[in-house]
Amino acid sequence: MDFKQFAENRYTTKKYDTSRKISKEDIQDLKDILKLSPSSINSQPWLFTFVSNEKVKNELADASYSNASKIKDASHLVVFSVMDNLVEFEKRVEENLLEGSIRFYKQFVKPQPEEKTINWLSHQVYITLGFFLAACATMEIDSTPMEGIQPHRYKEILNIKDHKVLFSVALGYRHLEDDTQPNKIGKSRLATNTIIQSID
Repeated sequence: MDFKQFAENRYTTKKYDTSRKISKEDIQDLKDILKLSPSSINSQPWLFTFVSNEKVKNELADASYSNASKIKDASHLVVFSVMDNLVEFEKRVEENLLEGSIRFYKQFVKPQPEEKTINWLSHQVYITLGFFLAACATMEIDSTPMEGIQPHRYKEILNIKDHKVLFSVALGYRHLEDDTQPNKIGKSRLATNTIIQSID
């Protein structure tokens, strides 16, 4: 199967098969893939929290509005957070980035208001989301990205420090009775000429 076929088969899963769990080996591969995610100036301002513990997963589900059932039934939940302690982030920049990247950060990012800087860092975490969903698709792991959560509750439950929770992704395998699968209802997308232009 080529990547286009994986993209055609991928969808935001609404119902998971509770009898199937993702293997430890596949979860480790996903962790390694997230570590390789791209970011502007290689800033890597993120924290990825993998949750398979049923008690914790259920607590997070209860802080997830209409997404609760998906999280409870999924094999794993991955929580994506951005570093919002800018003092600690700058230390990380100084210790790990190349000279040109450090210079870019100090010249163009740091002088902004704090809120704008954290917004810029958050954009880097959203880049990882697309990278991650694509990886899941090629591994034939189903996923549900969710912003419909209570970030402050997530932060409390997971005892996350120096980071702001942005969104989460449920992982597992689709239930055969999920009526929203592409092979049952197709995929709804805008016409190509509406969203893509070519300048030859």
